[in-house]
Amino acid sequence: MVTRDVLEQHFTDLKGTLRKLLDERLLSLLQEVDAIEQESIKPLDECQKLIEHGVSTAEELLREGESAVDGDVGQQNEKLCNFTKKALHIQLDSLPEVPSLVDVPCLSAQLDDCLLTILKNQIFSHGTVASRPPVQLEEFVEKPGGILVRWCKDYRLQFRKGTASPFEDAYVGSETEFMVLHLDPHVDYQFRVCARGDGRQEWSPWSVPQLGHTTLVPHEWTAGLEGYSLSSRRNIALRNDSQASGVLYSKAPTYSCGQTLTFRQVMIETVGQPDRRDSLGVCVEQHNGCDSLQRDKAVCVSTNGAVFVNGKEMTNQLPAVTSGSTVTFDMEVVQLGSCSNEGGNFKLRVTISSNNREVVFDWTLCDQQTQNISKTCPEQQRPEENLDSTRDNELANRSLLLHFSV
Repeated sequence: MVTRDVLEQHFTDLKGTLRKLLDERLLSLLQEVDAIEQESIKPLDECQKLIEHGVSTAEELLREGESAVDGDVGQQNEKLCNFTKKALHIQLDSLPEVPSLVDVPCLSAQLDDCLLTILKNQIFSHGTVASRPPVQLEEFVEKPGGILVRWCKDYRLQFRKGTASPFEDAYVGSETEFMVLHLDPHVDYQFRVCARGDGRQEWSPWSVPQLGHTTLVPHEWTAGLEGYSLSSRRNIALRNDSQASGVLYSKAPTYSCGQTLTFRQVMIETVGQPDRRDSLGVCVEQHNGCDSLQRDKAVCVSTNGAVFVNGKEMTNQLPAVTSGSTVTFDMEVVQLGSCSNEGGNFKLRVTISSNNREVVFDWTLCDQQTQNISKTCPEQQRPEENLDSTRDNELANRSLLLHFSV
């Protein structure tokens, strides 16, 4: 019943819109006709006025002549004399110049009959009725500066900001999830999805729109560091010709454990031997005085593939980072130490992947960073109170934010 109502309402609106457009076009053409007629009739109006004036003058002269003939002999000569003088000064044998036919506009309506054929073809092909059930959105996963939207079936995903703006396509393809990027944090977005089968042209009905939002700000590099140029969104850093050295950090600690952080190396140009200190990775805090990420409270991969944990090189090594390489970092809290205000130790399970190879190790952090995360944990319970360590680890994953840097 809803489909029938939608069709009837759509075509009612369409007919009203077409009627309005046709009336507006007709009014415009009629106004154009009026303007042409008013402009072209002016010379003929002037001719008509001159002719009418000449006829009026001739009638008046005729009446004076009749009066002169009918008067007595004494007055007749005087009247005839006056009549003759007046008649000599009036040119009754001349007419005003009438415009030639080539100078007079000839109005005609130029109407293209093929418009009816075009409209007929468009109307007969407008609209389809799909019998497939709608696809439903399954999950929204917050990502820095975006939302990962998952659904269950060949697919067209749309979104819009708020509820007033129009929907726009975000993805069309066969995948069942897509990362919608460049979204503002703490702003509601509406999402909907539809599907179509193999070899079919029509889409299924849209799913019920669902609201999603992200509280995670997008990853951005810190602007203003001499030696690097940033893109407009500050998510791409390009090393320039400056001789300045230093570590480029993220604008804020936006990397959260439990997520995947991906570095994509677009292009590498080196002159001479590459610097072994060039690295990319994650750190607890910024050390602006350091010229390398190979230091304490940091894990990183150098451009030659060496892996460093707290400044020490591991025996395991990854392939060298080259143009087109992708390096991913995955971290999760696997062990909490003392959750008290005095701080403690906790361990992160780190997985670094590059070129189909990966290195897995545990990274132990302590001191001030441990104190920061401990303040977000519930107080340590006694063994008989059945402490749920999995819940604590999930809370720690959400609470611990790290910098990424190169």
